[in-house]
Amino acid sequence: MHITFEKVSYSYSYGTPFEKRALHDIQLDIKSGEYLGVIGHTGSGKSTLLQHLNALLKPSSGTVTIGSNTILHDTKSKKLRPIRQKVGIVFQFPEHQLFEETVMKDICYGPMNFGTSRSEAERRARELIVKVGLPEEVLDKSPFDLSGGQMRRVAIAGVLAMDPDVIVLDEPTAGLDPRGQKEIMDMFYDLHREKKLTTVLVTHSMEDAARYADTIAILKKGEIMRKGEPLHIFSDPEMLLDMGLDVPEVVRFQYMYEKKAGVKLSKTCLSIEEFVTEIKLQHEQEAVL
Repeated sequence: MHITFEKVSYSYSYGTPFEKRALHDIQLDIKSGEYLGVIGHTGSGKSTLLQHLNALLKPSSGTVTIGSNTILHDTKSKKLRPIRQKVGIVFQFPEHQLFEETVMKDICYGPMNFGTSRSEAERRARELIVKVGLPEEVLDKSPFDLSGGQMRRVAIAGVLAMDPDVIVLDEPTAGLDPRGQKEIMDMFYDLHREKKLTTVLVTHSMEDAARYADTIAILKKGEIMRKGEPLHIFSDPEMLLDMGLDVPEVVRFQYMYEKKAGVKLSKTCLSIEEFVTEIKLQHEQEAVL
């Protein structure tokens, strides 16, 4: 599903003496099937931008277009229902949103609320509980009898059960150990490719942005400062560091290596494997000279 922001601005307490601008004149095009990573400091506007993707917030000015649906400042709530059905948001700590007495009921709640039959909702629950890495037996358990990591997977299954065309991930691995983080992020990437989803990832992890995203947008003080492929974005680590942002560890290591060795590798490496290959190539070229 194609998404566009056209001159979108948003202010909290709009039109009052307490008005505070969070987004300003955002121009953003997210192609159908694209995986977009959004990075920036706390307070840069990432979460505000995210909430425009399923009309939890409506722009103070400008236009958000999601598929064939247009969202303006005065768009009526009844016109937003189709958008909220097709755009699933996984917030930080989604397990806090669990409330039903069984895992099955919790996963089925969303789709049934939008008119899906019980039999179809239960079919999706049985399929998705396995996709998120849990055994089917947990469907009969209370979600509150599960571990924190298992509860998060149940909450994610509930979002996916809506059968969204767009999935929005707001720091979805917060609080997980490194293994759990990778498992969750790999799962989302597999679903992104399998279902051809449009995916938007808001993250502080430069490694995740580099590894999974097709495109990265940098937000600062409510404005998009730069947008491009990960290789383009991370090829200028000084710019990112000057903005107070981090870079992937391998990019930081390459940056330090080049400064200390007085050399410049032929490309910015986004993985250890690429870095090792570039070092070998450099040594081979020096041997020939």
